[in-house]
Amino acid sequence: MTRPLAGASAITVIALATFQLLAAELPPPFPSDPLSALERTCFQTGQAWSPNGNLRSDVAIVYGIDPGLGTRIRTWRDRGYRIHVMTGVSWGNYQDYLYGRFDGVNHEDEAQTDRAGNKISHGGDVYYMCPGENYGKFLCVGVQRALDAGVEAIHLEEPEFWVRGGYSEGFKRAWREHYAEDWQPPHSSPDAQWRASKLKSFLYRRALEQVFDYVQDSNRRTGKRVRCYVPSHSLLNYAHWRIVSPESSLGRIEGCDGYIAQVWTGTSRTPNVFRGKLKERTFETAFLEYGSMQDLVRSTGRTVWYLNDPIEDNPDHDWEDYRTNWESTLVASLLQPDVWQYEVAPWPERVFGGRYPKKANPQEREPIPPAYATELQTVFNALNDLRQTSVRWDCGTEGLGVLVSDSLMFQRGEPAPSDPHLSHVYGLALPLLKRGMPVAPVVLENITSPESLKNLAVILMSYHGQKPLSEDAHRPLADWVRAGGVLVVWDDDTDPYNQVREWWNSDGRRYATPRQHLFEELGLKPDGDSAQALGEAPHTVGKGAVLWRRENPARAAASVEGDVRVIESVKAAVSRSPRQWRERNSLVLERGPYIIAAGLDESVGTELNTLRGCFVNIFDPELKVRRDITLEPGSRWFLLDLDKIRPDAPVVLASACKTLPGNPDATESRWHVEGVAGTPAVVLMRVAGEPKRVALAGEQVTDWSWDPDQRLVWIRFTNTSSPRELAVRF
Repeated sequence: MTRPLAGASAITVIALATFQLLAAELPPPFPSDPLSALERTCFQTGQAWSPNGNLRSDVAIVYGIDPGLGTRIRTWRDRGYRIHVMTGVSWGNYQDYLYGRFDGVNHEDEAQTDRAGNKISHGGDVYYMCPGENYGKFLCVGVQRALDAGVEAIHLEEPEFWVRGGYSEGFKRAWREHYAEDWQPPHSSPDAQWRASKLKSFLYRRALEQVFDYVQDSNRRTGKRVRCYVPSHSLLNYAHWRIVSPESSLGRIEGCDGYIAQVWTGTSRTPNVFRGKLKERTFETAFLEYGSMQDLVRSTGRTVWYLNDPIEDNPDHDWEDYRTNWESTLVASLLQPDVWQYEVAPWPERVFGGRYPKKANPQEREPIPPAYATELQTVFNALNDLRQTSVRWDCGTEGLGVLVSDSLMFQRGEPAPSDPHLSHVYGLALPLLKRGMPVAPVVLENITSPESLKNLAVILMSYHGQKPLSEDAHRPLADWVRAGGVLVVWDDDTDPYNQVREWWNSDGRRYATPRQHLFEELGLKPDGDSAQALGEAPHTVGKGAVLWRRENPARAAASVEGDVRVIESVKAAVSRSPRQWRERNSLVLERGPYIIAAGLDESVGTELNTLRGCFVNIFDPELKVRRDITLEPGSRWFLLDLDKIRPDAPVVLASACKTLPGNPDATESRWHVEGVAGTPAVVLMRVAGEPKRVALAGEQVTDWSWDPDQRLVWIRFTNTSSPRELAVRF
């Protein structure tokens, strides 16, 4: 969870910083970027504008809905940023609500509470809330401050209910109202745990709907178009961390315009099991986390920004650890071609102003290394250019999916929690991803969308650790099979949650498992067919096929033999599809002139893939030209293919500062530049001929170099957080 300062001290610090900044003269605004309306990149900050937070993204998301919000917003707007506002949904400095100053009712009994009676805190009396009827109304008071300040969007982040919660008086009251029955301790049975989780999801969906409706009413009154987004961890991470959230169900609610996919090192380094080995697999986990959020774009058409964090909430790693893991999560996000908008950093001040342990001596702390500061800003600016229509994979077999459901979050508590490492998902997905196959999580609740199953040839699914929340998904899934899809069902029907009170065993239905209902929709006998026995060939259904392996998928993660069983089954499924079986030890994706690449470890032992051409690695702070790129295991690459860029006029190819064209003349190219103050900048340009003079703010720049073969010029200087003119004379 990307955490800001918490508690009353945070408000004091923010208010003081804002006052001090306003007492001084702000630098002039950066010239208007006509493409900023696309809101390609953003960042979130709880502070007023500062040189350390000046990332020059399209959008500044100002955090908090306290009375000082309007003043903080003004500092960012005056510097030329588009303005959104973000606030926590499940927690915040909401003591006015907690202690009855909002509506005259004490709401301490709405703090999430565990089995031992302990309130679950985000720090002090900032509790995770079990939102009652008036909680959404309270949030609307703060949201109105944002509306009064003229913001363009509201972000309601992290609607989170801990699985270990569900024991407060407020939750017991909500249970009685929602289910019209006495509360049951969630740990008392699988059915009680399931119903508790469904209620937790409902309560936060209701609170969010209250705010969505409030903003929509305001839009109707004012004629404005203020949008609402929900920054949220991925479904996989929430399930792994034992948290319940409304997740994909928000995609079908009027007034929810989309999400920020909060995936970063802190979530993706959570260990998982592959071939029996438990360890961190940051890149692979991030790939699947981002993929589960990309499904929302593909299925609903709503906006998703992908979060990347150059550090993480844990302040005790060294800068090299942060950099390596950030590159892995960033590359994983760029390998999802349906998304082209990014949150480049939460809390940029802690990145460019923070101090973290030295690798050689962890007792000492140091600020950000200059090379990393340059690399980050080069990447931030390149992310503004990822809206590309030309996309091409060089990888293993495409068109493979693994089914996931919001209900992954509902089976994580006592008395029968699902696999602690989420191996019922990773056991099916990692064998494919490790062989260079860009396997896509397919959200079960989105299958009713016509776009959800498009371009998928094979889907692996299991109802171990998850269940369909309605029967609605089974008909389109069966139709997809009959039209030519191949379904691999990996399930032995032993999950105790098959017996919870749900649609498949209620209102006259007598299915022992939801799988039986799906098989009936497929025209198969509910208990299978001899042709679908363990290890046999796929069974024909229409133009497609079904293969049923009667096994808990978590077992597939536990050994090398389990990995082999998954591959054998998927290979048999692919043989019944138009796809060709291919294994690779790398993933490569072309997005316009950019090439995103990852070398895979724990992969197949074939010859390493080598890219040949003329490239610049955006991760390289010196932006050197590279001719050969070998995708070694564990390597991550964000490349610019220089052969694809042959402009008629001077063009900036990459830069560790914001660059915007100025007014050129026949002999001089001019650019407005600005970045994080005091950091090293490099600007790489392709021009017609060798420059005669380079000047910055009228002063001659001597630190530049020229490549006559590629017609490239590198210009180096120190960033300032105020706009200057960079002029190149020919």
